[in-house]
Amino acid sequence: MAVRVVVGAQWGDEGKGKLVDILSRDVDIVARYQGGANAGHTIEIGDQKYILHLIPSGIFNEHIITVIGNGVVIDPVALMEEIRFLESQGVSLKGRLKISHNAHLIMPYHKLLDSLYEKGKRPIGTTGRGIGPAYYDKAARVGIRIVDLLDHDILEARIRRNIEDKNQIIRKIYEEEELDVEHILEEYMRFDTLIDEYVTDTAHFLNDAIRDGKAVLAEGAQGALLDIDHGTYPYVTSSNPVSGGATIGLGIPPTAISSVVGVMKAYTTRVGLGPFPTELDDAIGEHLREKGQEFGSTTGRPRRCGWFDAVAMRYSAMLNGITSCGMTKLDVLSGLEEIRICVGYEYEGKRSDRFQTNLRRLEHMQPVYETFPGWEEDLSSVSSFDDMPAAARSYIAAVEDIIGVRVACASVGPERTQILFPGNEPRW
Repeated sequence: MAVRVVVGAQWGDEGKGKLVDILSRDVDIVARYQGGANAGHTIEIGDQKYILHLIPSGIFNEHIITVIGNGVVIDPVALMEEIRFLESQGVSLKGRLKISHNAHLIMPYHKLLDSLYEKGKRPIGTTGRGIGPAYYDKAARVGIRIVDLLDHDILEARIRRNIEDKNQIIRKIYEEEELDVEHILEEYMRFDTLIDEYVTDTAHFLNDAIRDGKAVLAEGAQGALLDIDHGTYPYVTSSNPVSGGATIGLGIPPTAISSVVGVMKAYTTRVGLGPFPTELDDAIGEHLREKGQEFGSTTGRPRRCGWFDAVAMRYSAMLNGITSCGMTKLDVLSGLEEIRICVGYEYEGKRSDRFQTNLRRLEHMQPVYETFPGWEEDLSSVSSFDDMPAAARSYIAAVEDIIGVRVACASVGPERTQILFPGNEPRW
């Protein structure tokens, strides 16, 4: 294995952190390639729950080196909080965390503008963490990178110029109080010394490691259906969570990628606004939300819940080149008399088997379902794939058949031990 990419195959929150934690046991490096602190990867080890926002999930395996790539936008405040938290839990980061010198910084004005945009006439349901405005500045070529921290004269000039521009927007358009440039300068001048030991040229580091035969696991944030190019635009994130984003966000060649693992829930969820064909605004939707604890790990917002959308999943598998899937939260379906899978859409009386990124059409698509028998048994204590109820195994087989991708594992609870493999061994 050279590089294996783990992607969220739906609208995010699929449980990627748990899969990365498991897969990282057999690799040397885990690298994050896009997104920011708006993503939350939750890992449960024993009775301890860890929520990571920037540092890759593989950090809990002591032999792993973790990398935050150039495609990630980094909030230094959130990063330092996460570093201190992990160290307080006895997790050593010395020599095990490398941060790209080309990664862009999230500034206080990014967070403020993000929240102001959401209060406007066209909100899209962001987390308000400044991710979109930071990527906006990156594309506009006025962003501030980690490498800029090394030269205080350049850093000061760029911060002053940017805040002068942003304050115009803050004051004249939103009629809010301007940001204090001196306070921000003082705060950001300190970050150089705090993160200096972690900063490196990660593109060279990763390519040298690949050349030397090291195994690399690349993880994204959010999900493929939130991809800024291929998702339900404009209700998307500001970067490319699809597997192709790993090459740009880490500086590695496409030829280095050997396999792609897609992570999907046994049902479908979505946070924020945007079309959601299989959404359930009824007792079953509430069952999924409550039993699945479907509340955002970053914001605490309740997630919208619905049946598994195989049309969307086939689209995701095509975009990402998914070679195998991990199914999470299968245990949440226990107790339902019947379970449905969306196998197609209907629009104006016509059947379609293709996912639509045309927002107007997708909003009016009616799901076409196939129905499968449910099961009553609690799966949380099941320790073998073969010991699952026949209906649960049949459901997995149906999903495999409909999406055309092998399901390599099924998660039946939040802990890292609650994962089952067909044949009781991984087949990634």
